Amino acid sequence: MRLHPSPNFGPRRNGLKPTIVVIHYTAMESADAALSRLCDPDAEVSAHYLIARDGMVTRMVEEIARAWHAGAGEWRGQDDINSRSIGIELDNPGNCPFSEPQMASLETLLAEICARWQIAPEDVIGHSDMAPGRKCDPGGRFDWTRLARQGLAGPTQVPPSAGDFVTTARSAGFTAEVDTQTLLSAVRLRFAPWRDGPLVDADSELFHRI
Repeated sequence: MRLHPSPNFGPRRNGLKPTIVVIHYTAMESADAALSRLCDPDAEVSAHYLIARDGMVTRMVEEIARAWHAGAGEWRGQDDINSRSIGIELDNPGNCPFSEPQMASLETLLAEICARWQIAPEDVIGHSDMAPGRKCDPGGRFDWTRLARQGLAGPTQVPPSAGDFVTTARSAGFTAEVDTQTLLSAVRLRFAPWRDGPLVDADSELFHRI
């Protein structure tokens, strides 16, 4: 891991500590370009970590501090996600697979963060999960299943009696106030990016305990 401090951070508000990890993609041409922007005081954006395609991890903001990566949104009925989270940026333009070295570094980093802060797998989320319709990263090419198999990510499982799709999705953490179609798109982007068309029973079943 290398250190490249960003000036874009502040204290976590109201004494909050990290309970969420938010994964992003940079949507830029290179890790160096992303690093430059994330450390530019005029850009007013940052993240705690950046992982390059070759697996190099760069820490820009100390975990105890509030990085500026999430913006407006909500998860489990809680806002100010920046004060509640650790942000990880992945060097990826958004339309291609994530490299093996990059995913391996992410797995190691996630395991360390989640152990250090006692963050549950279901609170390792994508930017699109907490900001449906506004954000789409880390996108449909990101391998959430790989992380879930290692216990590093996963949906909150709710019983089939939870209710309709919207009620079920909200019970699983997707509490941002958006219309049903936007919510459906965000849930599918996370758990079933291959699926399109109208709402089907299988969409609610993504959250049900088997």
